Amino acid sequence: MKLGVCYYPEHWPHERWPLDAAMMAEAGLDTVRVGEFAWQLMEPAEGRFSWEWLDEAIATLAHAGLEVVLGTPTAAPPAWLTYDYPDVLPVDAEGRVRNSGTRRHYCPTSPTYRRHSERIVRAMAERYGRNPAVVGWQIDNEFGCHDTVRCYCDQCAAAFREWLQRKYGTLDALNEAWGAVFWSQSYGRWEEIRLPNLTPTGANPSHVLDYARFASDTTVSYQQLQIDLLRRHTVGQFITTNALGDFEDLDYHDLARPLDFIAWDSYPTGHAEHQGEFLYLPEKPASRPEDSKGEAFTYPYDVGDPLITAFCHAQARGYKQAPFWVMEQQCGPINWSRYNTVVRPGTVRLWTWHALAEGADAVVYFRWRACRFAFEQYHSGLLHHDATPATGYRELLAMAGERTLMAEIASHPVEAEVALLLDYDDLWAIQIQPHRADFTQKRHLFLFYRALAKLGIPADIVSPDADLGHYKMVIAPSAILAGEETAGRLAAYARAGGVVVFGVRSGVKTPTNLVTDRPLPGVLRDLVGATVTDWGSLLPGTGCDLTTDLPGLEGRASFWVEQLAPDPGTVVLASYAFSPFGGSAALTARATGSGQVLYLGWYPTEAQASAILGHLAAGAGVARLAEDLPAGVMAARRGPYTLLLNFTDAPHTVRTGGRAVEVGPRDVRVERK
Repeated sequence: MKLGVCYYPEHWPHERWPLDAAMMAEAGLDTVRVGEFAWQLMEPAEGRFSWEWLDEAIATLAHAGLEVVLGTPTAAPPAWLTYDYPDVLPVDAEGRVRNSGTRRHYCPTSPTYRRHSERIVRAMAERYGRNPAVVGWQIDNEFGCHDTVRCYCDQCAAAFREWLQRKYGTLDALNEAWGAVFWSQSYGRWEEIRLPNLTPTGANPSHVLDYARFASDTTVSYQQLQIDLLRRHTVGQFITTNALGDFEDLDYHDLARPLDFIAWDSYPTGHAEHQGEFLYLPEKPASRPEDSKGEAFTYPYDVGDPLITAFCHAQARGYKQAPFWVMEQQCGPINWSRYNTVVRPGTVRLWTWHALAEGADAVVYFRWRACRFAFEQYHSGLLHHDATPATGYRELLAMAGERTLMAEIASHPVEAEVALLLDYDDLWAIQIQPHRADFTQKRHLFLFYRALAKLGIPADIVSPDADLGHYKMVIAPSAILAGEETAGRLAAYARAGGVVVFGVRSGVKTPTNLVTDRPLPGVLRDLVGATVTDWGSLLPGTGCDLTTDLPGLEGRASFWVEQLAPDPGTVVLASYAFSPFGGSAALTARATGSGQVLYLGWYPTEAQASAILGHLAAGAGVARLAEDLPAGVMAARRGPYTLLLNFTDAPHTVRTGGRAVEVGPRDVRVERK
C-alpha cells in the first residue's frame, strides 16, 4: 500500500525543496506526483524547452527516497499557445468560445492542439522515460472536468460527420438508425448534419446519443495519442490517468481499457454535497440515507457520505476489474463546495483505510502545501500556507505503525460476488429523455448499491461486456438500450448458474436510441419470460400496495411502475394490490439453465431493494460480511481480511464471522478469518 502526495515545486522556492522532500519521507510517503500543470515552465515558448528546474525537483525527491509520478501537462495549455493558436479553444453548447486563463481550455478534436500535445509529451518521454526515479505517468488531469468533453466548434462538427460515416457507412443507414424521417430531418448529404445544439426544441435523441458517443471517443483517442508516445519512449514505467467519481460525460470503461490501472480523485465532503442531490431522490435530503428502521440518518459533518465515497471506489475498481489508485485524496478542507467544512483529526486516516478496503493500492493526498495564490488558495494541504504541519500531516505520522498491516491487506484482491452493470450508453439515453425529471440511471444504480451495502454485501460496478463469470448475481438497473449481444451474454451467464436482476425500463430501446417495435422488454423479453404490457410514472406521495410472500418486502410500489404478464412457468414473486395495475405481476422470476432471471417492475425503495436482494443473495450463496449493519458502518473484504469502518461519532457493535465486534467512533476494525 503506497501513500503519496501531489507536489508543485514550481510554487515554492527551490531552496525549500530538500526540506519538503525530507518531511515527506519522515511522514512515510512513498510517491510524489508532479508536473501535471507546468507546461509553460517546461516549454516557455514554442519548441524551446526548459528542463533544469524539473530535473532538480525530481533529483531532490529521489535523493529522499521518493518515487515520482510525472504528469503530462496537457490539461493546462500555456498562454502563448492559446494566443498564437486560438483554434484550439473549445466552444460551449451555446456557441461561445471558452476563454483561456484557467485549465482544460482546449478542444480534444483540434489537430493543432494534438500536434502541440505530441511535441510536449514526446519531449518529456524522451527525457524522463528511462529515469529510474520516475515510476509512472499520469496522462493529462481529470479528463472532462468543468464540462469539457463536448465541444461544439466547427472542427468537432467535421470530425463528427467523419465518425458517423465510419459508423453507418451510408446516409440511408444513418437516416434509418436515427428515425430521421421525423420532422423532415432525413439527410441527403453528410455536410447537412450539424451538431445537436442550439435547436429550438429537443434535438433528435438518436443524434444526441451519437454525439455523446463521438465526444467520449474523441477524448479516448486523445488519451491514446499520449499513451502511444509514452509506450514508445519509456521503459518499465506505468501509465494511468485520474478519473472523477461523479463524472458522466465520458465512458470511463473505454478510457481505462488501455491503461495499466485507473486512478480517481476522492473528495468525500465535496462529493457528499455535490453528488448527494443527484444520487438520492429529491424528497430525501442529500447525505441522509435511511437507517435500518427507515429513519433519516445524518453523517458527522466532516466525513462525507461513505456510501457515495464507496460507490465511487467501486466504480474505479470496476473500470478494469482490478485495483486502482486514489490519485488525489482530500486531506483537509477543500475550496469548491458550498461549506468546505473543517476536517477533524481521525478523518483522513478513516478515508485512507476506506480507500484501502475498497481496493486502492495507493492513496496520494492532495496537496502537499496549501497554495498562496490563484484559484486554489483556500484548498488545504498536508501543510498549511506557512509550511507548518496541518491535521493531515500529523495523521500520517500517527499511521506509521499501521503501514505493515495496510501493505499485507493490499496484497489481496477485493472479493465481490455481486456485479452492478454501468452502461454509459444507457446513462446518456436516459439523460436525453428521462421521461420523469428525477429518473437517472446513476440514481437507480446507486439505490441498488446502497441496498447491498446495507446487507453487508460488496458489489463491483462493471461494464456489460466485462467478465461476469465469477459473480453469483448481476443486477442491470435500467438496461434501456440492451442489444442482442448483451441479451445473449446475460442469458449464457444465467444458464451457467447466475442470477440476473433487471430493473424498470430495461429493453425499451434499440442501441441507436429508437423505441423497439418488439413487445417489452424488447430483446430481453424471452430471457425474462414476461411481457411489460403497460408502464408509467407515479406522482410523489402516490403508490400501489404490494402482495408478496418475500420476507421483509413491505410498503407500496411508487415512483415508476410496470405491469407484467408472465409466461407459463415464470414465477410471480410480487403483485400489485390495486390500481393502476391491480392484480398484475410486479416482480417475476424465470428459471433458465441452472440460474434464474428476474424482472423488478417498479422503482423500489432502498428497504424494498434490500429485502429482494437479501432473499436472492441467500439463495445464490452470496456471503454477507456482517449482519444488520448499523447506519454509517461499512463492510469490505480483501482476501482473508474483513474491514469494518464506522463513520459515526458513536461506537457500534457489528456481528461478523459469527461474533460481535465493536468499532469505535470514526474508526476502523480489521478482522481476519
